[in-house]
Amino acid sequence: MPWPVSLGWAGWGVAAALLGLGMLALWAVQHRTGDAAIADLGWTLGVGGLALVHAVGEQGFGPRRWLVGAMGGFWALRLALHLVRDRLRRPGEDGRYAVLRQRWGSRAQGFFLLLFLAQVPLALFFSLPFLVLARNPAPALGTAEWAGLGLWVLALAGETLADRQLAHFRADPTRRAQVCDTGLWRYSRHPNYFCEWLLWCAYALMAFSAPQGALALAATLAMLFLLYRGTGIPHAEAQALQRRGEAYARYQRRTSAFFPWFPKKDLP
Repeated sequence: MPWPVSLGWAGWGVAAALLGLGMLALWAVQHRTGDAAIADLGWTLGVGGLALVHAVGEQGFGPRRWLVGAMGGFWALRLALHLVRDRLRRPGEDGRYAVLRQRWGSRAQGFFLLLFLAQVPLALFFSLPFLVLARNPAPALGTAEWAGLGLWVLALAGETLADRQLAHFRADPTRRAQVCDTGLWRYSRHPNYFCEWLLWCAYALMAFSAPQGALALAATLAMLFLLYRGTGIPHAEAQALQRRGEAYARYQRRTSAFFPWFPKKDLP
């Protein structure tokens, strides 16, 4: 039997309050360290924690609840460790936040406070696929769920591989002025983002026949927008062009931005 912690309206309020306190604490850390990238860590752990809460507290089919909770928890743990290694331990602030800090000037801390608190409703929203799946009463996993699980495994492996390939490339000091265009990065300028989106597609596929399954699809579409048009690709591309100039411009001309495809002939 599940524990009596299902998120009714009161539960959502408690969850929002706890997440808010956590983000306030991380904002205070940011204030001391001058590195706002820790906001990404807070959002990741918030979504993963909510996935586990839904798995424990909802009334759906038990094996499905635990499977979905494990998927959300493992995804959050892997991504959190990557963020610590790739952003928080590297010297200097992540470029996205450094630009905002410079733009906001003396008002930066107030705006960063709002940005950190904005992670709370975002985490609640992106936990909806896990909630939908944890509430699904169907007494067995269906074909779409097995297919979604397979897609999830493939996407997680792809994202992990892309992150490792980029880390290996960056570790070579002779390549600092070059563009990583090997491995998965030969076929997409952002294979890590693409695989992250596929993870959310997997949740939507698993929730296809579940009650309120459209909520999972909404989260998947929102993630696509954020990665493709929001805080993902546009900022990453602007930084890459600033750092690597024409070398990255040539990479843009021959390589798909998001969806993997064969590279075009290298143009002058």
